[in-house]
Amino acid sequence: MSRRPDPQFVTFDMYGTLTDFPVGAAAEKTIEAISSPGQRDVFRRRFAAYQLDESMGDWRPYDELIARAFERACRSAGIPFRPTDPAAVFDQIPTWGPHPDVPEPLARLAARHPLVILSNASDQHASRNAALLGAPLHAVYTAEQARAYKPRLGAFEYLYAQLGCRPEDTLHVSASPRYDLQSATDLGVRETVYLNRGYEPSAPHCHAYEVTTLAGVAELLGV
Repeated sequence: MSRRPDPQFVTFDMYGTLTDFPVGAAAEKTIEAISSPGQRDVFRRRFAAYQLDESMGDWRPYDELIARAFERACRSAGIPFRPTDPAAVFDQIPTWGPHPDVPEPLARLAARHPLVILSNASDQHASRNAALLGAPLHAVYTAEQARAYKPRLGAFEYLYAQLGCRPEDTLHVSASPRYDLQSATDLGVRETVYLNRGYEPSAPHCHAYEVTTLAGVAELLGV
């Protein structure tokens, strides 16, 4: 490594990157009794796609975003839509804790760097999920506060305005090129880290580093 990153802030996506976020599996479970395996396969793929699509519009509460994506996925797969199903999924979110590889290296990172979360979470859930990570955080910012969901640039602009820094002063870590790393790169973050958890294909054009566990981020920063 020719140069070790030395960011003013280390910023993270939370859901999927730090927090184990089985939203697709939870959603699929609610429709198991009213769908065929083929329908569930379509639902699984479309639910993920519609969540991203809903994130691209004007901000709306996260429970509404989940419900709209859920309804569109049901319609696409030919499954009856029941409003209580997405509500049940939304209510599970604050109980989801970190990936097993997260707490120990996150605590080491927190001892050396101010750690900041930018999440597509609701305010009512964000602090509860963040508390389960087991490390002190400098700040937790949400789409609800920014009034914009990632990957919209306004979410990241809110982050940098709150921190009083430039994008170039941060190192951003995410398991999602689509939601995070492309936008961070577009805004000028040079130190982008793809934490490859197998959710999305690697996109080398929008990350500077790739690791497979959070310990890799700690190693990258010499912690």
